[in-house]
Amino acid sequence: MSNKPTVVLVHGFWGGAAHWSKVIVELSRKGHAGIRAVELPLTSLADDAERTRKLVAQVQGPVLLVGHSYGGAVITQAGDLPNVVGLVYIAAFAPDAGESPGAITEQHPPVAVPNLAPDSDGYLWVKPEKFHESFCQDLTAEEGLVMGVTQKAPLASTFGDAITSPAWKKKPSWYQISSDDRMIAPANQERMSARLGARKVITLAASHASLASKPVEVAALIDEAAGAV
Repeated sequence: MSNKPTVVLVHGFWGGAAHWSKVIVELSRKGHAGIRAVELPLTSLADDAERTRKLVAQVQGPVLLVGHSYGGAVITQAGDLPNVVGLVYIAAFAPDAGESPGAITEQHPPVAVPNLAPDSDGYLWVKPEKFHESFCQDLTAEEGLVMGVTQKAPLASTFGDAITSPAWKKKPSWYQISSDDRMIAPANQERMSARLGARKVITLAASHASLASKPVEVAALIDEAAGAV
């Protein structure tokens, strides 16, 4: 099992590393001993990419970067490191140079846009009472409640931070589309995944939180990517 790359999981907006909990268990069952999950500050793309780079630099050997949601923008910005051997996007942003998550979102506004609310400190929240229906409608109401209460809000300005040099132009990639996503429009996911030239694209009938509602399928894609690199 030691020939598998270390899987580094990168969360998105409105959550933390624990959003990967079910995927971590599935990857472990598949024999992945090297699994790390970054905890992003969500203060700017530069800060989040730097935090990811620092964790990757601590890993001996090859790394497979996996990004969910905004985490896809982070691995796009941070992924051009010598020991990164591939990129996996899970219902994620995969911006091109000069693009930001906000600009991509505006092209096809997702269903849940009205449920986002900025606060007086510049953080952007999903209204807690709307979190379940917006982010993870295919999880139980109790799981949605916990995710909504424990959500980690980004600084709203992070949405406007643009990619400078997309790592997917140099590294092999994989992509999972969530066809019932209310946070990133499926049309945007289809467009981004198509231009990646991805080794494989799969579509799951899932909410934005496919990493929690479809962990078996998500882990299988990550495992396949790890085997290919």
